[in-house]
Amino acid sequence: MKRVQFSSPLLPYLFLAPQMVIIIVFFYWPSVQAIQSSFYLEDPFGFGASFVGLDNYRDVLAGSQYAGIALFTLVFTVLVSGFSLGIGLLLAVKADGVIRGNATYKTMLIWVYAIAPPVAALIGLMFFDQHIGPIVKLAAFFGVELKIGLNFNDTAFAMIVVAVWKQIPYNFIFFLSGLQGIPVSVREAALVDCKSGFRRFWTVILPLLAPTAFFLLIINMTYSLFDTFGVIDVMVKDKAANNPITLVYKVYMDGFRGNDLGGSSAQSVILMIVVFALTIFQFRFIERRVHYN
Repeated sequence: MKRVQFSSPLLPYLFLAPQMVIIIVFFYWPSVQAIQSSFYLEDPFGFGASFVGLDNYRDVLAGSQYAGIALFTLVFTVLVSGFSLGIGLLLAVKADGVIRGNATYKTMLIWVYAIAPPVAALIGLMFFDQHIGPIVKLAAFFGVELKIGLNFNDTAFAMIVVAVWKQIPYNFIFFLSGLQGIPVSVREAALVDCKSGFRRFWTVILPLLAPTAFFLLIINMTYSLFDTFGVIDVMVKDKAANNPITLVYKVYMDGFRGNDLGGSSAQSVILMIVVFALTIFQFRFIERRVHYN
């Protein structure tokens, strides 16, 4: 393997310096600050702080709401990731088989990704509006009354639908790129060996998409845990007590609305540990089933 030669031994570090500065300033430094703040009871106006040890962690874990919010976060993450990946893969397979008008078809599926999460939530609220929302009217036609912002389950359903709709184009782009990267010779050989289209996809195409699917699994879980904040913030309408929220939104509510900086920092650290453990699990156990070609 040919190694890259630099004129100066410091040159590679200079290339890495801007990225490392960004990581340190926007990730490591806030993480250290959050860990430090989690052990203190801080005045919200910055007039002082008292060391309380693990009391913030005990209060968070003993709270009556935290377990329910954690459970909803788990369900929300699984559903949003699962539906986003499944629908994105289905649309990518269908788009890959389109011959005429494929450019228009792909553009229509991709453009949604350009919408910011809060804007997507506003559009979603219009679809679920109590008076003019087409989804609410469709549900009423079947005898189901949706009350977004008032009923816990109805709001959770709307949040999941909007979050999935927002993420499908991202998965679609990567899955379509992965499908188009499969050699024609492999497809032709699979066509000869497997007459069943489903079996051909399951035994040949899907294993070749495994690296892409694994990457998207991590991205989608990260999206569900963190990037859906804008969707949740718009759809709960500042009534978090009566509506479903995720752990990330609870950190915001307790820290910026409740002025509980120590408790909010403790929740951030707990969430950080959970995500770190989940990432290790994915790379240790799920990646073993992934074959890179």
